[in-house]
Amino acid sequence: MTQTIAPRLRTLVLLLLAAACALLAGAGPASAHAALTGSDPREGAVVDRAPAQVSLTFSESVSMDDDSLRVLDPKGKRVDDGKPSGTGGTTYSVKLHAGLPDGTYTVTYQVVSADSHPVAGAYTFSVGAPSETSVAVSGQSAGGGFVGGLYGVGRYVSYTGFAVLVGGAAFVLACWPRGSGVRVLQRVVVSGWLALTAATLLLLLLRGSYTGSGKFADVFDLNLLGEVLQTKSGAALVSRLLLLAAAALFIAVLFGAYDKREDEEKRDLTFGLAVGGSVVAAGLAATWAMSEHASVGLQAGLAMPVDVVHLIAVATWLGGLTALLVALYRGPADTPVPALAVRRFSRIAFGSVIALVVTGTYQSWRQLGSWTAFTDTRYGQLLLVKIGLVAVLVGVAYFSRRWTAQLAAAPAVIGASSAARRAEKRAGKASGKATGKATAKALTKTSGNASAKTSGNAKVAEKTSGTTKGSGTTKTSGTAKGSGGSQRAAQLARQRAAVDAARQKRQRDADPHRFGLRRSVLAEAGVAVVLLVVTTVLTQTEPGRTEEEAKAAAGSSAAASAPSTGAVTLDIPFDTGSQNGKGVVRVELDPARVGANDMHLYVERPDGTAFDIPEVKVALTQKAKDIGPLPVAPDHITTGHWSASGVQIPMAGDWEVAVTVRTSDIDQVTISKNTQIG
Repeated sequence: MTQTIAPRLRTLVLLLLAAACALLAGAGPASAHAALTGSDPREGAVVDRAPAQVSLTFSESVSMDDDSLRVLDPKGKRVDDGKPSGTGGTTYSVKLHAGLPDGTYTVTYQVVSADSHPVAGAYTFSVGAPSETSVAVSGQSAGGGFVGGLYGVGRYVSYTGFAVLVGGAAFVLACWPRGSGVRVLQRVVVSGWLALTAATLLLLLLRGSYTGSGKFADVFDLNLLGEVLQTKSGAALVSRLLLLAAAALFIAVLFGAYDKREDEEKRDLTFGLAVGGSVVAAGLAATWAMSEHASVGLQAGLAMPVDVVHLIAVATWLGGLTALLVALYRGPADTPVPALAVRRFSRIAFGSVIALVVTGTYQSWRQLGSWTAFTDTRYGQLLLVKIGLVAVLVGVAYFSRRWTAQLAAAPAVIGASSAARRAEKRAGKASGKATGKATAKALTKTSGNASAKTSGNAKVAEKTSGTTKGSGTTKTSGTAKGSGGSQRAAQLARQRAAVDAARQKRQRDADPHRFGLRRSVLAEAGVAVVLLVVTTVLTQTEPGRTEEEAKAAAGSSAAASAPSTGAVTLDIPFDTGSQNGKGVVRVELDPARVGANDMHLYVERPDGTAFDIPEVKVALTQKAKDIGPLPVAPDHITTGHWSASGVQIPMAGDWEVAVTVRTSDIDQVTISKNTQIG
């Protein structure tokens, strides 16, 4: 049975770890948690005169410096004064130079949202008429590159270290106090502390470059580090380091003075360690709550303590599970995990699951805001994966509870196994004594023979040389033989100890209930690894509520920017490649509402004079609803003027207006621009 089940469980764990790696690889840079909801001039707009300033509005508060908001002319030269001014933390503006010529201008921004994540983007607007520009707006990102990758690794390691530190210490203190003397459990908790401390230092050093230039050289810029320490995220990381110093003292007491005390004395110290450890764990969890999702948005005052409870519940469950798994597989053979400790952990894990369900439900409502966000946003999709993993983990934990119950319900078997181990131990001691006596006799006999032979040789030597050197030779030989006997005895003792340890391990593993518990906990730990990865990715993903509000705000902003008369005017340049193939098509749609509309098209040369072309056609498409293209064939009215009446638009939204211009029998081009029709 062991040989059949073990490979299957190993395969399951490997598959789960592979899924975790896939999630890690697909996580990418941290997604923006503050979204651009409005701008003036708006994206793609063509204005008659150069504006005095450019303003941006975000979905939540952001922080900026002098280089966060830039406006570039078609040649890539800055035309702003470099001093953004903000109102309320969500809207910022920057003044432009006076007398800007016509052309296409690029607005770039890189800010830090209130939940500590960098946000970057770019868009264009035009003055007079669109023109060519040397500025590339694609690939605008923040938090990427090598520094972004290191920062992401630091986040994963910090969450893992926190879970192992808090959960491992809780398992020892609440479930198995005698485990404080088990070396492997000590290593687990200390490893969690080291991982969290190292990751926190790494995040603190990388923070400035991560939210700024993205250059690795800036990691060693002390001035930049000083600026980071003045931010909310920097204060949270420094607070975490101070709390880790207190956690080190807690670990020293737990595995030092606490371990050396008797059971009755441990009870007095347990309460103090439990209170102190809970305070330190809550403080560590608060360093995440005060600087990330929970600190901004809806009901932040309630969301932060709920987030602290959620993080502690996750750490208690998953970290305790790690400690139990290590103790079951790597613990000493003469100190097996008692059934009582497993039952205690089972109850604590059950309470943690209840806390996760309650706090997770509140967080889901707060971050999503609607049922459709579960499927329409990346945050909602990841949350569905997390819910599924929690369900699987609870199912596997149910089997662990069954094995625990069977292990506790078999005292006779455990007692018999213990009696057998004690009997074998006594037999081993008796055998060791007999072996020792036999070894001593053999050594005495060997020594006697050697002495006799050496004495004979000494006599021959005395006769030959007439000196007493033979006696000295006899003493040296006896010393050598005695040293060899001691080494042989030590070797036999080591062999007996190895045999005893192997026998005890076989006896421990032969218990079918304990074997089933180990395999169940192994599968549970495999699922927990993937769950921890998904949870970490969720903290880097834009909440569904924010994403949907940003989309709605962007649509409202575009609709509000339309002319008060309801008409829409689009100037679209074209170039068919022929000698007289350059010009501008002006499309006027009135009233730009659902239903019947009047459309006018004007074709002008680059100098503004009207001219005729062989053919012009229009098609309307709404890609979001998969509507269109709806063809429009305008009638020629006069030189450079076409019109069509009764153009039906079935629904409001963002529509693409595509114009096909033919300037000769073979020269033709299709150009397009989007507009909001309400």
